[in-house]
Formats: sequence, C-alpha cells, structure tokens
Amino acid sequence: MADNKLPAELWNYIFDLAADEDVIYQYGLPDFTAEHAWLKIFHSEWSLRAPQMALDQLQRQSYITKKAIISTCKFWNHIGTEFLYRCLFFDRPAMLVTLAQRFASFESQHTNTVSPGWWTKRIHIRQYYSPNSLSQETIDYALASIVKSCPNLEIFVVDWPLTTTLTFMRIADSLATYSHRNLRTIHWKVPCETLPKVIWALDSLPYLLSANISFKPPVTEDAIEHLGSAFDVHLTLRYLQQLFVEGHVGEFLEQATGWSLPALRSLSIDCGVNSHDQPDVATFLTIHGGDLMFLNLNSIPPLAVRKILDLCPSLIAFSFNADWRLEQQGSIAMGTDQSLLVNRPHEGIRFIGLHGLQHAFGVGVVGENATRQPLPARFISRTNDSNVEALNRSNFPNLQVVRCLNRTLLEDLNKADGPSEASGGLERWDRWYNRFSNIGVRLEDCTGALLGTLPQDNEDGDHEYDSDEYEDEEVYEHEIEVEYDGELDEEDEELARYKYEYGYEEEEDDEEGWEIPIPPLPRNDDLPKTKVLRDLLLECRSMNETREEPMFPSMQQSMMALTFMGMDNGSSSMSGPSSLF
Repeated sequence: MADNKLPAELWNYIFDLAADEDVIYQYGLPDFTAEHAWLKIFHSEWSLRAPQMALDQLQRQSYITKKAIISTCKFWNHIGTEFLYRCLFFDRPAMLVTLAQRFASFESQHTNTVSPGWWTKRIHIRQYYSPNSLSQETIDYALASIVKSCPNLEIFVVDWPLTTTLTFMRIADSLATYSHRNLRTIHWKVPCETLPKVIWALDSLPYLLSANISFKPPVTEDAIEHLGSAFDVHLTLRYLQQLFVEGHVGEFLEQATGWSLPALRSLSIDCGVNSHDQPDVATFLTIHGGDLMFLNLNSIPPLAVRKILDLCPSLIAFSFNADWRLEQQGSIAMGTDQSLLVNRPHEGIRFIGLHGLQHAFGVGVVGENATRQPLPARFISRTNDSNVEALNRSNFPNLQVVRCLNRTLLEDLNKADGPSEASGGLERWDRWYNRFSNIGVRLEDCTGALLGTLPQDNEDGDHEYDSDEYEDEEVYEHEIEVEYDGELDEEDEELARYKYEYGYEEEEDDEEGWEIPIPPLPRNDDLPKTKVLRDLLLECRSMNETREEPMFPSMQQSMMALTFMGMDNGSSSMSGPSSLF
C-alpha cells in the first residue's frame, strides 16, 4: 500500500512528473525544423521515425505509467484516475464506440458528478482501418459524442481522413458547441468539397493557436462544390500563430488572403504531387508575410522565391524545393551557374531546408532510372547545384544550417551505403560538404546529423528496439478497470529501456533555436523533472524520519478507515475507458 500520509496535492504533482506529458500537451505541431530519428527493430533494416511517430509512442508510454499508478492501490487509484483521461489516444475504431458508451452511461447515472471527460485535454486519433462490423456513421457519432463530453479539450488531432462532408460537419459542430473556448490546436484531413464547412468551423473556433488542414483532391472536377455563403467571408483569427495547409490548397489560400491573421508566425504550404491547383502564394504573403518567422514551401511547379523572400523580411527559417528551375546568373569564380534566390541579402534567415534532391546522389529508384534515362537526371541534378550554389554568405549573411528534408533520400543513401560514385553523386556530396564547411554552415540531413552520417550497428550486438514489438496486447484489448484489483500489472520492462528523442527538446535550450514561439501549457519547468522529483522524494523521506509518533494510534487508524471508505464511494462511480492506448 502506498503511503497516504502525504497530501493529495503532492501526490498529484508527483504523478504529473511521472507521466511526463509536457511534449504531448504543447500546442505547437511539429514543423519542417523537427528532426527525424533512426530506428531499427532487431535485425531488420534501419528506417526513419517521423516526429509524429515519436508523439504516438510518447502517448503509449505515458499510458503505461498512468495505468501502473492507478493499479497500485485504492489511494493512488482515486488520485491518479484524472491522469488516465487527460490524453485519449485511439488507434482502433472500436475504442471510440466503447468510450462514447461509457461517457453516456456515466452522465446518465451521475447527473450531479463531473464526467471523466472533464479532465480531457487532448484527443488524438491515429489512422486505422475500420472493420466491417462498424459503419462509418457509427464511428462518426461516437467521436462527436466523445467531443461533447470533453468541454476542456485543447488539442484535437485526427490522422485519418474525414471522408465525407457529413462526417466533418458532425465533428466540427461538436467542437464549436462544446470546446470553442478552450480548443487551441486542430489537425484535420478533409475532402476539398468540405472547404465551405472548414471556413465556418474556423470561424467558430476563435482561440486557435495552431491549425493543420489537409485537403484531399476531388475525385472529379464536378465534385467541387461552390463556396456559397462562405465565399469571400472575412475571418478574424487573432491568436493563430501556426498554419499548415496540404494538398489541394489553392482555393483555401485564395479565401484566407482576405482574413485577419495578426499573430501568424509559421506557415507551411505543401502541395504534394498536386501540380494543377497552383496556389497564389505571393498574393497571400503580400498580406500576411510581414511577420512570418517560419515558412515552408513544397510544390512541383516552382514559385517566385525572390519575391516571396522580399515579402517576408522577418524570416529566420525557410524551406523550398531544390528541384525548382529558377532564374540563373553566371558564377565565374565557381565555374557554374547560380540561381537567383534573393533580390537583396536576407539577413534574418539562419535555417534553410531543401525538399527534393532525389536525383542529387544517384541512389534509390531514381538513381536506377538515371542509368536508362540520363538526360532528365542530369538536368535536375544540375538544377540542384545551381540552387545550392546560391546558398552563400552574400545572399544569406547569417546562415547557420542547411538541411536536406527528403526522408526517402536519406533511407536510399543508407541502403546504398552512401552516394553513387558512378553517377557523380559522391563527387557532388563532397563538393557541397566542403563548400559549406568553408563558409561555416552546417550541412545536415533530416535527423539533424551531418549529411553523410549513416546509422551503424553496435559491435556488441545491441540493437535499437521498437516498442510496438513489445506492446502487451492486454493493454489494448482488455477493459481498463479503475477499481483496484489488488494486483500490480507487470508491463513490458523493455519499454522503459527504449527512450524516444523528440526534436524540440534539443532546441529548447538553444537561445537561437527555431521552435515556434507558441507557449506550452502552464506548468512549473524551472528545473529538470528528474531533479525535481528526486529532491521531492528526499524531502519526504526526511520528514518521515523526524515525524513524531501519534498520541492516539487507534484514532488515527479509524480516521484512515473513514478516508478509504469515502474514496471508495467517490471512485465507485468512476469507470475507466476501454483500452484507449
């Protein structure tokens, strides 16, 4: 049994430290400056883990810690149940239905008691495949019902596409009705036909800090609906600092040009493989680019980089597609052409990210095709040289880092054990590396390591572990019982040995870091968590050693019994969610 002599507020603080959920509750979403990480599962090949995958695993690990807390004893169960509901992470549709039924049952039976959803701050729905036994309508109703039971919801992330307009309307209506005052972060994937509904949904969420919206292209051109009353509507999102738009984004940016976005500091526009719906980025930045600090542009057709950089004088981080064929100027000193990226030196930019570059080093499927069709590969690689040549001190006096953002490129380099010497990739890598080293700029890959640093197997036979291999299926399949059953579940000990690294953590201590200036949730982070917890435990032990014996021990035992009876009455009305994590 845990020592219940400490006040509940102190135990609450200790559990908060143990759950280690600060990153999970940050309002800002990972942007193009976030780092990937190498991952290896036993004897399989190395692969890259995206920052989003790291967040998924952090939520799983946090759940295991919280489940161990509530399973220790009744006293910890009563205090720690709150933490179990703070973050609801779903990767199976059946979980949505079961939890919605639990919330509905609790609210119908306890009209004068706060619902467990009152504690929920984050809902994260991972992409899944719905079984045939559950219809999409059933899942939609369940999700809308869960949102209705979470009035203090702050972060709402859905990684799977909301396939129909009706689906999005149900969820957006629940968010606008019950969470509009507290919601700070959204992540939606919707068909482009829902654009009018997206505009009205944003209008009903005035306190958003971060928004990530991905628009799927229409099946046919006739499927695009007219904006109707949403056409040319003027939205005021005075707190929005971070905006991601992906896919079929042309119409959205055209409408957003007339909105009021005074706090916008980070913008990401990723058109993917869409080459028909070319967004008018320059017009949008004419209105909203003056205070931007982070700008990510990725599309197949080239954009007017020189004009864009003139419209964004406050940028400190910028990324573009290095495969773009831009206007050239001769460089006699280097014997090559140089792209015209700027009209005048941009002194604010310290970080530049490069998309594309798949042809640069002659590896992967692209490298194999280059042997059969050398002219296109040679043309694109020559374009890469011209764009990289323009990344110099004359154009960017304070440039510190150039990062290759292409995840597939890095995996192909690892499989090929480096650039291809036959196709000139090795010579190009060596030339780029030496050039940036001479001007004091760090050339990185998407992991934050120097470009050319590949993962190595440990000589003693140790390997990286993927926690998904060790997940206890009971954690996801059995029903979580909040009532104490007298046993402490033994979770997989191997999970504790695997520590995921998150890109923002390494940048927080850097005075000139590139993390988006979105404030995290209020909490005491003056000292490292482990040190705070260690000092707290030492102080508690010292107080316990100097504690005087009670004068009437029998009376103290009676009071403890009454306390547990009261906690039993309070916790018996609380039923935990079905396997959420």
